[in-house]
Amino acid sequence: MKTTNSELFSALCARIPGGVNSPFRAFQAVGGTPPVLVRGQGAHVWDVEGKEYLDFCCAWGPLMLGHSHPDLVAAGRLALEEGSVFGASTPWELEFVEAITSAFPSMEKVRLVNSGAEAVASALRVARGASGKPRIVKFEGCYHGHVECLDSVGLEAEELGGALALGASPGCAAETIIAHFNNLDSVSRILEKHHHEVAAVIVEPIPGSMAVTRPEPDFLGGLRKLCDEFQVLLIFDEVLSGCRVARGGAQELFGIRPDLTCLGKALAGGMPVGAYGGKTELMDHVAPLGKVYQAGTFCGNPLTVRCGTANLRLLAEPGVYAKLAVETDFLVSSLAELDPNLQVVAYPGMFGLYFAPGQVRSHKDLEQVDLARYRSFYHRLLKRGIYLPPSSLDAAGLSLAHTRQDLERFVQVVREGLS
Repeated sequence: MKTTNSELFSALCARIPGGVNSPFRAFQAVGGTPPVLVRGQGAHVWDVEGKEYLDFCCAWGPLMLGHSHPDLVAAGRLALEEGSVFGASTPWELEFVEAITSAFPSMEKVRLVNSGAEAVASALRVARGASGKPRIVKFEGCYHGHVECLDSVGLEAEELGGALALGASPGCAAETIIAHFNNLDSVSRILEKHHHEVAAVIVEPIPGSMAVTRPEPDFLGGLRKLCDEFQVLLIFDEVLSGCRVARGGAQELFGIRPDLTCLGKALAGGMPVGAYGGKTELMDHVAPLGKVYQAGTFCGNPLTVRCGTANLRLLAEPGVYAKLAVETDFLVSSLAELDPNLQVVAYPGMFGLYFAPGQVRSHKDLEQVDLARYRSFYHRLLKRGIYLPPSSLDAAGLSLAHTRQDLERFVQVVREGLS
């Protein structure tokens, strides 16, 4: 029986590439052996050796209620007892999508899928099918999952060593045009030249993979105006921000109505889920009403949607996000005074923590981030029982399960880690 993190991770490496089923987990950015986790409760997780950690990764975002919330456990248990998948319509799908459309009024119709990446790929297909145009504008440093046309060129490809991601289709890469986040001029120039062939502009309204990056005050509104002017669809990828920074995501926070929205992670409190939706006239292009084909046996399965409905019901309770905002403000103000180079950028439910002389506004600003300092800092915190994302460029999580006492402990450990 393998009982240590190193023994188990070595065994995983023998059977799984890199020992992980998603590269983010591999500790490449910080080095060392990842803890192999076996249990989670509230704001805490435990590894195979029995060590307890205060969890600020939150499964990369979806655990707004923390681990193993009793309402979600009850909903999941009932679904397992009564049937976890039918491949047919169920009443629980309706409850879930009505909870989604209530939180996101821009999503007049919704299609459920199994991941955020599926939601993005499907939304792009709707955009192309509805517009009859092939190309997509994306922003350098915005992450949309391993959707081939979006991760085959630009930053994502360069990080893998070339102008084209290895294994990506050159045809897919040719469909993508790269713009720069917080730079409306870059978008305007692209659309002036290519609007006749651009189906959509896709953006993370709050990027969470080039640290947490704030959109400038006029940026998202400016995107909406440019897309309207050039008759191009605007897609918000809210896989990270949806149900996290506000009940209705970043579009509620900033008062912007996209044409299509992609959701994932936080919808179902940890169950595998994605959703895409938007204007009725766009979504009616999806089969069987239209000719944009998308399907999946597990899409809208009872296990996921029953947990999701329980999750969204709790997140819709009065004062939930106000409470989260208060705790987030406490965390930011407490950390901000510790080190002039410790940048803390936060919205309720997500925060970025990195070392740099100033905040990241776009991809080019990543050059100033001190990745080496974060590596040593990360392991000092991990040793003291704080579990953060193993990269200073990925968003950390803050859940409703975190107490003020938890946050005070975190601030104290960060203070110790800095010294």
